[in-house]
Parts: sequence; C-alpha cells; structure tokens
Amino acid sequence: MADAFARRWLAHFSAAFELEKAHLGALDRAAGDGDFAVNLAQALKRAQAGVDALPADARDAQVLGATANGFLHTGGTSGPLLGMWLRELAKAWTTHDTPLAALAAGVAAGTAGVQRLGGAGPGDRTMVDAMLPAAAALTQALEEGATLAQGLEQAALAAQQGAEATTHMAAALGRASYVGDAAAGIMDPGAAAIALFFRAGRQACGS
Repeated sequence: MADAFARRWLAHFSAAFELEKAHLGALDRAAGDGDFAVNLAQALKRAQAGVDALPADARDAQVLGATANGFLHTGGTSGPLLGMWLRELAKAWTTHDTPLAALAAGVAAGTAGVQRLGGAGPGDRTMVDAMLPAAAALTQALEEGATLAQGLEQAALAAQQGAEATTHMAAALGRASYVGDAAAGIMDPGAAAIALFFRAGRQACGS
C-alpha cells in the first residue's frame, strides 16, 4: 500500500470533490466571492497533471509533492495555502517511519504554516477550524498506536465537526468577514473541503 496510497487518495478526493463541487460553490457564493470551488477544481486539474507525469513507481512523497505543486500554482488564496499545507505532508513522508507518523507530523506542520501565512486562528471561520482538530486527532491516534485507517477516520470525524462548527462562527478574515450576519448558519467551504480531503484519505485505505 505504501507507494500507491497517495495516488489513491488524490483520486478519491478528486471524485468526492466533483460530487460536492456545486455545494462548495454555493457555500462560497453565500458567504464569500464564489471562486473557491473554481479555484479548487483548477488546482486538482494541475495536481493530477503533475502526478500523471511521474513514473508509475513514484513514491508517495513524490505524488504528494506533485499534488502540492499543482495547488501552489493556482490562483486565489486558498489554493496556495493548501499547496503549502500539502508540501509539508510531502516533506514529512520522507522523514518518518510510518505513514501515520508522517501524516500526523505533516498535518501539524502544514497547519502551523497556514496559520502563520494566512493569519487565521481557531474560531476565525476558515479552513484552519477543520485543520486544527484533524491535526490533534492524528497526533492522538499516533500516540494510541492506531492504524493509518483508524487515524484517518478520527481525523475525518474531527475535521467534519470542526467544519460544522464554522456555521456558528463570525468570520474574522477573508470575504466572509465583510458580509457579517449574512454568513450566519453557512459552513465555511474551505473547512468543508478539508473534511472531504480526510474522508477521501480514509477511503483510500480501503477496508
């Protein structure tokens, strides 16, 4: 599984995004400028092209690196931030002994980087509100000796809960911060996409 996992993860995430693209776009139009789903679609297209250019026996770290590059070279704000986040996953995959250890370290480092560059903290109604609980869940799963599938299941649940919590938050950053009460009751699309990403990772593990 070790060196086909990242390809499967990207494939599951791309398929899940296609199913949720209209919904994510609607969330962003209701509380933002409406370009989130469009930018994410472009990022995934670039990421897939980069992955397709790799040799068939490419390591998971290479696949994650190519995916990160696809996001980094996409317009908007979320794409580059996610690219930097994914780049930390790729780095961690080369320095840790197990996929779960790499994932826990990479998500923690990537989330810290997103916070540093984007300026978002917990409760600001951004993707960070899904990233932080996912990172904590992965760290706990690693400490408890969980499997990769178990860790991703816990991360997906934590990210989903974090995303759902954004419906009760007032945005402090981004376009949603300009619309005030108009964003009340609307889930942040970036946080929703992070939850989708971890659910796709769990699917990539199989049963």
